[in-house]
Amino acid sequence: MKVAFASTDKIHVNEHFGRAQEFYIWDVAADDASLNGVVQVKQEGNDEAERIEARCSGVADCSLVYVAQIGGPAAARLVQKKVHPIKIKDEATITETVEKLQEVLRNNPPPWLRKAMMKGERPSFADR
Repeated sequence: MKVAFASTDKIHVNEHFGRAQEFYIWDVAADDASLNGVVQVKQEGNDEAERIEARCSGVADCSLVYVAQIGGPAAARLVQKKVHPIKIKDEATITETVEKLQEVLRNNPPPWLRKAMMKGERPSFADR
């Protein structure tokens, strides 16, 4: 699954969603993870809704977005796009966060995470 990280230094999850200028996109599986790319957010418009939408659109194909902080309207907009925001309480490195996520994936992921892992996949006949 694709996971986005809001960072100011390419190393730590340390940026507020609404101020993020870049999101680092990783492909994460239980036993493998790699940096997929960087999404740069255009700083167009003075309207808060436009700024939120620009960021949400940039990470729309991700299942999870890790941030230092996020406001309620932005979190709600992400959830509408089926992207789960996760707020990191203490500044952690992206690689540490990926490793913790992989540990959860290897064990018994909670239902919300299993659903997030299925993002973008077509439901099978048995799921209908």
